[in-house]
Amino acid sequence: MAKGNPLQQQLLKAGLVKKSRVAEVARQQQKARDGKAPPTDRDIQLEAERARLEKVERDRALEAERRTRARAAELRAQARQIIADKKVERRGDSEYRFSADGAIRSLLVDDELRRQLSNGALVIASVDGRYELLPRAAADKVRERDPAMIVVDHGQAADEAPGSSPEDDAYYAQFQVPDDLVW
Repeated sequence: MAKGNPLQQQLLKAGLVKKSRVAEVARQQQKARDGKAPPTDRDIQLEAERARLEKVERDRALEAERRTRARAAELRAQARQIIADKKVERRGDSEYRFSADGAIRSLLVDDELRRQLSNGALVIASVDGRYELLPRAAADKVRERDPAMIVVDHGQAADEAPGSSPEDDAYYAQFQVPDDLVW
């Protein structure tokens, strides 16, 4: 029998409560003080089910992230393959300068390639630290897979061009550009 408090002992001596009832109340009070009621089978099952559901959800999220990374890597590999297959051979001794990665880069091109670059028939793409010339159709396929690989595209619409606005275009239209300007 669990030892009760003095009031319970007095009530027991006076015959107002039974010994089994005093013991039961003393056990309940002891459990309440300790705060450790023995878990029931139902509590154990609920905790196990909750843990299982959390694990399933965590596994599902990890798998989705893994699939997303694998898909991105697959698209980058496809873009690299398109660039390798469709690149235009560079020729010429005139430098074509463009900005990429916060620096001015240059490619050696001839007059025909320069003209195609300026009118948007050719695009400059970056792959593994190299810059390659691509025809417009191949560049569109690369852009679908990884837009970050396209470095210079003069064939974009004015609203797609970064840093360009109609007000700027109207202002700069009043200035003449020399025919022999090569940048």
